[in-house]
Amino acid sequence: MIFYILALIILLVDQISKWIIVQNLNVGESIQIVPHVFYITSLRNTGAAWNILEGQFVFFFIITVIVLAIVIFYMQKAGRKQPLLGTSLAFIIGGTLGNFLDRLFRGEVVDFIHVYVFGYNYPVFNIADSSLFTGVGLMILYLFRDGRKGI
Repeated sequence: MIFYILALIILLVDQISKWIIVQNLNVGESIQIVPHVFYITSLRNTGAAWNILEGQFVFFFIITVIVLAIVIFYMQKAGRKQPLLGTSLAFIIGGTLGNFLDRLFRGEVVDFIHVYVFGYNYPVFNIADSSLFTGVGLMILYLFRDGRKGI
């Protein structure tokens, strides 16, 4: 149950942050937080990462439902008993639902975290994207550390 609460918290933080951006910034508007490093930039994305598969709503809907079903299955089967796996799956569930709700209710994903890493202008992302990245990273750590024990 604790892992589902974590997923819900991630989802709420994601959706509240996106609501704040939509209410306060026009698309394309940017606020400098740390010069040449970190900005809040309001953008919209109808595709996946880096706008690939732009406008493919039905595809994303089907993939999201399938991914969520698989992730929830593994959460029920093993995630509740293994903290690292459960945490990983919670981050994946929260992030997946965050972007899914955007696509469902807005028809696009709200992105706003804009960073420059060592001079590289990284694509703008959001809390859900960060959650997915963290969840996958934790999953890789789990697989290297505990994966040999089996699910």
